[in-house]
Amino acid sequence: MPDWSYHIIFKPMLTKLSPYTSREFIHRGMNAIASLPVGSHIINFLGREECSPLLEKQLDGVKYNNPVGLSGKIDPLLSGTKAFSHLGFGFIEIGPITMKPSLNAQLPIINREDKQIHFPCKHESIGLETTIDKLTTIKKKQPLFMRISGSKAEIFTMIQELDSYADGYIIESYDPSYVTLTSKPIYVVVPSNEKTETLVNLFHTFSGVIIDGDSFIEILNSVQRLKKIDSSKTILTSGGIHEPDQALQLLNAGADLVMLVDGYVFSGPGLTKRINEALLNRVEQPSLPQKGWKSYWIFGLLIFLGGLLALLFSLTTIILPYDELFLNTKKENLWNFNDRIMLFMAHDRMTLAGTMISGGIVYMNLAKNGIRRKLKWSKQVTDIAAIIGFLGIFLFIGYGYFDWLHLVFWITLLPFYIYGFYQTRNVQGTPTSTNLKNHRAWQMSLLGQFLFVLLGFSFVFGGIIISIYGVTSVFVPTDLLYICMSIDQLQSFNENLLSLIAHDRAGFGSALLSVGLLVLMIALWGYQQGNKWVWWTFFIGGLPAFITAIYVHFAIGYTTFIHLLPAYFAFIVYICGLIVSYSYLSKINPE
Repeated sequence: MPDWSYHIIFKPMLTKLSPYTSREFIHRGMNAIASLPVGSHIINFLGREECSPLLEKQLDGVKYNNPVGLSGKIDPLLSGTKAFSHLGFGFIEIGPITMKPSLNAQLPIINREDKQIHFPCKHESIGLETTIDKLTTIKKKQPLFMRISGSKAEIFTMIQELDSYADGYIIESYDPSYVTLTSKPIYVVVPSNEKTETLVNLFHTFSGVIIDGDSFIEILNSVQRLKKIDSSKTILTSGGIHEPDQALQLLNAGADLVMLVDGYVFSGPGLTKRINEALLNRVEQPSLPQKGWKSYWIFGLLIFLGGLLALLFSLTTIILPYDELFLNTKKENLWNFNDRIMLFMAHDRMTLAGTMISGGIVYMNLAKNGIRRKLKWSKQVTDIAAIIGFLGIFLFIGYGYFDWLHLVFWITLLPFYIYGFYQTRNVQGTPTSTNLKNHRAWQMSLLGQFLFVLLGFSFVFGGIIISIYGVTSVFVPTDLLYICMSIDQLQSFNENLLSLIAHDRAGFGSALLSVGLLVLMIALWGYQQGNKWVWWTFFIGGLPAFITAIYVHFAIGYTTFIHLLPAYFAFIVYICGLIVSYSYLSKINPE
């Protein structure tokens, strides 16, 4: 669940429910999605939790993709752990695990004003047997730490039963005899205000310690004290992190791994991704530009120029000589028969032209600012939208008319795309971000991202609907009211006219679908603080499509409110998204 959906859609509703109900609703819903055959792909599409190899580390024989983990306190019933494994965590804590279930334990107390969760001493637990059953259903993607609680004999039994699933153990007892039970690392939990003398003894006995607490300052001080005692031992922290900056401070002070607790709830599920992007921003990145980006850029340029040419035709001749050949009549006859037919076709072709111009601008920006910098998400956005656009050519013949000019255009674009695709096939770069704080600009950006995601989904939905109409009934009711003729009257005048108009409709629908995917995926994957080019891509890229779509309706007198309502809605969403996103995307360090 990305932050834009969590904060804008779900959190306002969940705060009205009890903590237990809201937690289980979210976790079970996420788990249901993760359990689908394509569930992991859906989660990745919406949240894209990828991690750079530059953040990898190895501690006590265990490899981590990144140093950010999730505390078991967040999901004690393991109702969402299958989903959590796909959310980009470097490791996940399971538990606390007890021999017998303890489902009637006192529930956590949520303090929304201080943004803290106070967990009781006796945690909820589903018991050892049910925990093992759940672990067998999880497709392991990162190390799992088992946090076990109970008597000495029970801990001995649990370690034996869990050893095939565990990469390490977390215990709350200072008994040194546990280290003889397994070859895997054992970390002991200590409160953030523990005395230094106790910490010295624990360091000599266990693989490392976990500093557990609510106060960031106390945890930070404890990490600094521990680092002075023995810099070779592993230090983990649990709690105290609500912003990326706090995680970076703990890691800079000497913590090897950090676990999110209440910060995950109040700051949102995207906190993990934000921390990893901030960490990567401090790592030196390869500076050489990616080969093949220029081919992708030329691909976008050709679409842009093709859109300009289509715009010119829509403002002048409207239909071309080969269209007249297909109709077996001159355009003057169409003007004389019903001038609104020609105006309606100009409307279709101008909206297609504006969409192509917008798409070309977006493709060029993705190539120059994304693919050139080796960003994998930029390449995938380009590839998905381009392939859908190429396949759209088959919609043109859905009603019996194949436009050879479109085929020539398709063949012209294809070599540039294929060359760019091949040259960038090994691109693996992940995004960075300057975002460190939960400041107002970040809070406003969540609304901005939501609006652009909504805009992208709207374009995709609209493109699909228009494409379907283009290869089936062709017109919506308001179209026929504008033309002032029925389909039978049009066909009786010229039996090929319907196919020509359908070809235009399907072409526009395909283009709108492709551009909608561009907007949607950039909003989902490219929304990092300081990405000024993303804001300008939305701004400049959106203008041609909106200007042509709205202008042409007024120019030809097709101003039916219900017909233009989707365009009005999309334009308002577009403007509002630009306004609330500006500070976050355009400024490296907004106030």
